[in-house]
Amino acid sequence: MAYGRKISGGKYHKQKKKKKHALPGIERKVKLRETKQKVVRDRSGTKRAVLLSSDYANVIDLKTKKSTKTKIKNVLETPSNRFFARQNILLKSAIIETELGKAKITNRPSQEGSVQAVLLNIDKSK
Repeated sequence: MAYGRKISGGKYHKQKKKKKHALPGIERKVKLRETKQKVVRDRSGTKRAVLLSSDYANVIDLKTKKSTKTKIKNVLETPSNRFFARQNILLKSAIIETELGKAKITNRPSQEGSVQAVLLNIDKSK
């Protein structure tokens, strides 16, 4: 068989280059610092605010069903990467220490303009 052809005689085609829309975007890591936002352009020209750093979170207490804007003190642990907790990077499912107590981040702060969290109720009777 001729070089560059399949056993059936068909041609092998080169893999095509990735289009601009298929390329991965810029990875943003939201740090625990003074709140800083950036407006980015989405596809179709819509604009949205993304978070670069933040020191406040909207914490929801599931018992009272109330939400309060609270200052974040520290990032305690991040299940996806333990080194992110040391660098104080805010991401989904990270456990943060707030003025109200421990809370778990429920949204993706790098793609939205705020940090949303749910208060963790830890049983102190044990």
